[in-house]
Amino acid sequence: MAIGVDWLAPWFAPWRDVGEGVLQAWRTRPLSTALGSAGAFRFVAQSDMPEGEPYEAFVFRTRSIPTRDNAHDFFNGLAWLRFPQLKQRLNEVQAGEIARDGVGGRRGPVRDAVTLLDENGAFLEAPDALRDALVARDWRRLFVDLRPLWAQAQVTVFGHALLEKLLAPRKDLTAHVWLGPADVTREALATKPFAPLPLMGIPGWSPENQNFSFYDDSLVFRAAGRRTNLQQPVRRPEP
Repeated sequence: MAIGVDWLAPWFAPWRDVGEGVLQAWRTRPLSTALGSAGAFRFVAQSDMPEGEPYEAFVFRTRSIPTRDNAHDFFNGLAWLRFPQLKQRLNEVQAGEIARDGVGGRRGPVRDAVTLLDENGAFLEAPDALRDALVARDWRRLFVDLRPLWAQAQVTVFGHALLEKLLAPRKDLTAHVWLGPADVTREALATKPFAPLPLMGIPGWSPENQNFSFYDDSLVFRAAGRRTNLQQPVRRPEP
């Protein structure tokens, strides 16, 4: 089961170099085989994971990534190929939390933050003025008043669940931009340092946002709530 990906879309363009060959190979072989390996980690069929063992614990124990033939695992695989050190770090944190506290009914703040970054996260490189407006959720300033500054910005959608959703983009798709340090630690994750970014509001990401009434939708561009002590966004971790 291969999928159709528009590599010219701004959210997929950063993934084209690593993804195009995998997608082509997936047309004739299982996805786990098409992905191959990511550093010391290898992709394996989902059936290789023992029943009852948590996914994160299995990945950590065996250095194997169970992979199904679907879009979700395709983008997860690409994230492992492009950001192997970050993906390994997130897995280490998840596995450590499971080893200490078990799976349980609640993940806790650290596992919640890992999941949020892994599934729905994004990285932003941008001038300080844009980053300040993002943290303040000052959408009019971010997308209208400072619109020319977006030519100096780069957004990388990292979360594989969000990348899957972007196969059919819609106005309300919102990334959680990582605002913590480049070294993703358990302590940083515990503070949940994220800021929401409605992706279709980014200039060039939707033709509809050329009409500035696009940003009047309060269900998507929500006002800031209580004050937060989040750090400013930093450069995205290197692959």
